[in-house]
Amino acid sequence: MSVTVLSSHHGRRRADRSHIALHIGALAVLAVLLYPLAWLVATSFKPADEVLASLALLPSRLATENYGTAAEGIEGVTLLQLFGNSLTISLGAVLGNVLSCSLAAYAFARLRFTMRGPLFAFMIATIMLPHHAVLIPQYIVFNQLGMVNTFWPMVLPKFLATDAFFVFLIVQFMRGLPRELDEAAKIDGCGPFRIFARVVLPLTRPALITTAIFTFIWTWNDFFTQLIYLFEPDKYTLTLALRTFVDTSSQSAYGPMFAMSVFALLPIVLFFLAFQRLLVEGMANSGLKG
Repeated sequence: MSVTVLSSHHGRRRADRSHIALHIGALAVLAVLLYPLAWLVATSFKPADEVLASLALLPSRLATENYGTAAEGIEGVTLLQLFGNSLTISLGAVLGNVLSCSLAAYAFARLRFTMRGPLFAFMIATIMLPHHAVLIPQYIVFNQLGMVNTFWPMVLPKFLATDAFFVFLIVQFMRGLPRELDEAAKIDGCGPFRIFARVVLPLTRPALITTAIFTFIWTWNDFFTQLIYLFEPDKYTLTLALRTFVDTSSQSAYGPMFAMSVFALLPIVLFFLAFQRLLVEGMANSGLKG
């Protein structure tokens, strides 16, 4: 009896030590991952002569003027206007992707029509198509339509279900919904659009939330597309303003550049913290789990 109790006690101690080691390892990994973020915030408060000269993480004094310079914006465009441009493009992309991708996914997942299988396979194949391969044809089309140097090239394609990844994501979720729901709605006199709006769409909420979150983050952080289509400073987003800020101010403005980087990163962090639970729920219920 005593041997059994002693063995159980040693087993619990080994389990406790393994849990402690696991937590310490997790904290170490977290510290490594968060160090660049901490370095960015700390450097945004450093004076100009300390940004490259000092290896210390904390500044010798708080250079709050970096944030004042960053708030003034670039080339007469204020930080608030740059923030508004980024927000307009990101929210427009979210709205377009949620609407168009859910409609396309509903057609592939719940409706029967000719060539559905080959068309779905072709749509999936576009995921492997590099963005740069279609950049020139798209630019020519938007240029002929007079939409260059506007927000439309970043927003309009989202209303045409061009992001095959999100279509596939929502299709996988909709395929898991019972088809008896559609049959019951048909008995009540609902057509395809009413079934989509009143039955399928509310049940697809986790996949739609995942689509909205990823679309917002990817669009907010996008640089290349905005660099191609936006020319005038009053149309610039925060990501474009960072590049222009460095180009116009050279090495003497590293502090304000990092301060503007903090402004650009802050909405993403707040957005993630606000919707973290919904993001995990959406990923767990929309075909992304292993």
